[in-house]
Amino acid sequence: MSSTSISLDEIRAAVGALQNGGPSVQEALADLEPRAGRPAMLAEALALECDSTDLTGWRPDFARIAYTVALARGVAAATRETTTALLITDPSHASVLNWAQSQGPVLKEVLVDPGAFKAWLSAYEATAVAQAAAGKDEPLTPGPTKTVLAAEELSADRLEATTSSVVRLVNATLYEALRSGASDIHVETDPRGLVIKYRLDGVLRQVREAKDPLVAEQVISRLKVMSELDIAERRVPQDGRLQVQMQGRTIDVRVSIMPSIHGEDAVLRILDRQHLAQSLQELTLAGLGFEAELAGRVLRLARRPHGMVLVTGPTGSGKTTTLYAAINESCSTQEKVITIEDPVEYQLPGVLQIPVNERKGLSFARGLRSILRHDPDKILVGEIRDGETARIAVQAALTGHLVFTTVHANDALDVLGRFQQFEIDRYSVAAALNGVLAQRLVRRLCACAQPAAAPSGHEQGSWRQANGCPACLDTGYRGRFAIGELLVMSTELKAMIVDHAPYQEVWALARRQGLRTLREQAMDAASKGWTSFDEVQRVTAEV
Repeated sequence: MSSTSISLDEIRAAVGALQNGGPSVQEALADLEPRAGRPAMLAEALALECDSTDLTGWRPDFARIAYTVALARGVAAATRETTTALLITDPSHASVLNWAQSQGPVLKEVLVDPGAFKAWLSAYEATAVAQAAAGKDEPLTPGPTKTVLAAEELSADRLEATTSSVVRLVNATLYEALRSGASDIHVETDPRGLVIKYRLDGVLRQVREAKDPLVAEQVISRLKVMSELDIAERRVPQDGRLQVQMQGRTIDVRVSIMPSIHGEDAVLRILDRQHLAQSLQELTLAGLGFEAELAGRVLRLARRPHGMVLVTGPTGSGKTTTLYAAINESCSTQEKVITIEDPVEYQLPGVLQIPVNERKGLSFARGLRSILRHDPDKILVGEIRDGETARIAVQAALTGHLVFTTVHANDALDVLGRFQQFEIDRYSVAAALNGVLAQRLVRRLCACAQPAAAPSGHEQGSWRQANGCPACLDTGYRGRFAIGELLVMSTELKAMIVDHAPYQEVWALARRQGLRTLREQAMDAASKGWTSFDEVQRVTAEV
């Protein structure tokens, strides 16, 4: 506020004088009136509304005064039940008050505390963005086939200032996805138009739809322009990248366009590298949610001088993050660490990181061969996809290097079958492997969860079930944690694998040596109230 502003404390002091048998309203206003933009409003505030700091029940009217304007000028149109009013933080700003009242019918003016006003208004930012995305105006006219664009800046005020409805819809979708922590955005076309979904904590959730096939076509065209793709090509898949800026940081987005019977669909993978780099400083296995005992066993494998540490699980189960956590906790500056990934998801200081580039001939296998000539101590191979990469990785583990890698399999023992598909002999696999971690990500219950009865056949505990509230976007869950099934390769297990022992016998020995299944760990977490039984059923299979 300026030096001529009238603070709420001054008005409260005047009211206090009135309530204690002091002067009249006019006398109480004597010192304040010369600075007031609206003396009459001040009198009303003194008599009736001077202490309106409780804004519970008030809802802003952004159609009359936009969110960013309200935030900047400290004045907002709002409704509560049948009452419509103009909420004001400073009655001395006559020009602001005159402008606000000129935006529609004259409203009753209510003086509110500036701090309470700002907090109340910020709580409705998502509403303002959603209303901006749903606005109507002239449709987008696609630009040229190839246009190099600067990173799009995302903010509430820019959304309100955008004139194109399609540009506003795309930007609002990106903005909301980043604010909500979504990992992917799915833009799907159907006969009726467009459906937009976010992947939140591993589960798709529909957030918006537009019942207009023309809007669907224009949104896909806009995404192609932003990703520097060919907007005229609609018959083959296309992959691209775009960048956006939000709150001072640049965020990469991978874009995949796929033709369908109704047009084209798009999937946007959000890669907030700056946020990942900041979180990496505190990235630990325990921080990912692994039980302390399991995290300790994985770290012991990661600190061995050679061999292979392998993490398996479906796409999106956090395999790469787990490997980075293990490297982050186990490696020192005295070791040379090299990674080859597709893409490089985390940027590690002091680590040589190589991105796969298939178009230029740099595959996992070719890159891994070159890495071995670069004198590494520890190597991270983002994924074993073929027999050649598998053979080189196994050979590296057998010749004095510690190799971290991932492969797709359903559980820890299924990995052995995958290496058989790659035509790697059992002796080499058994000799190279230090251990295999099969993992999943389980959604964590929000604080709004409610108590639940224990499932049939299970002991009593702190069982809870999902409920839903604004904080968790009515999903009942906020965030995820990791569970893991660790197979440590003992001498006995290696001998059984080399001797082609039946699967059941190998599994029985692993259980006797301490392997706990994914299902058991998930049920333990549910009994402690960390997640729900429904989530356990979704993520793990009964043994």
